[in-house]
Amino acid sequence: MTTKLIGIKDFRQNLASYTKQAQEGEIRFIVLKKNIPVLEIKPIDEKKFALEKLVVEVKKARNQVKKGNVYTQEEIMSEFGIL
Repeated sequence: MTTKLIGIKDFRQNLASYTKQAQEGEIRFIVLKKNIPVLEIKPIDEKKFALEKLVVEVKKARNQVKKGNVYTQEEIMSEFGIL
């Protein structure tokens, strides 16, 4: 992956262009403010992102079960009109 350094003003003015470049060209941008790195812009690995999202959803579901917020099979089937 290629890394490029850009100024924050340039980044604000060309946000769409840098986003597209990062996604298409596997380029990582380090955004500088007064020559100090403040942001890192890089493409997202879709598989990794999906896995992280799944982990969050599973944690949320486990918390709901602990609180007793569950549905019976009959309630679910009724909700979907299967019964």
